[in-house]
Amino acid sequence: MVKSFATKQVKKVSGKYFDYYSYLLQREILGECETVLDVGCGSSSPIQQFSEQLEYSVGVDIFGPAVEESRQAGIHNEYSAIDALEAGERFKEKSFDCVLALNLIEHLSKEDGLRLITMMEKIAKKKVIIFTPNGFLPQGANENMFQEHLSGWTSKEMTDLGYRVIGAGGWKGLRRGGEIVWRPKPFWKGVSLLTQVLTRNYPEHTFYLFCVKEIE
Repeated sequence: MVKSFATKQVKKVSGKYFDYYSYLLQREILGECETVLDVGCGSSSPIQQFSEQLEYSVGVDIFGPAVEESRQAGIHNEYSAIDALEAGERFKEKSFDCVLALNLIEHLSKEDGLRLITMMEKIAKKKVIIFTPNGFLPQGANENMFQEHLSGWTSKEMTDLGYRVIGAGGWKGLRRGGEIVWRPKPFWKGVSLLTQVLTRNYPEHTFYLFCVKEIE
């Protein structure tokens, strides 16, 4: 009975965390941005929860199977199976209200990541949103060779680039390699998610960084 109650509470808290991520995206996009370019959209972009409310969105990803899976789910209006760094050649400057890179820049070298950010800022008319782990998070490739992590980004780096940074994912000290390290894991996962409330204004201490830049 106790275990069942604890499991329900963790699921409840987890739901609030993921709702918070979705809330941040919706708060920054809906009502202000009608067109979105989702660079590195993958198979299940986080904007799928509200993409139907957008006037127009395009998903970009280099991995063909991910593009097809996203297309089948109907997340975006159109797709382009190209390297993210080719987006500047494919799309004109100031052609989308908002340009996203959610869990993408960590898959690029630091040099290419900076190139991508500069490119996104040229394509965007209103804002750029970047979501990435806080610091380097080791991850190898799987069936998708592009899943390997090649760089890490800090809140100071993003702030120095002109981004407003919000902490997400709770206190990073509870995780190693993205996984909860303390036991029992269900309990500490709940604690980790609850710490998001306390750490969102201190992104240097959180596991993820939600970064927003208004384009003038």
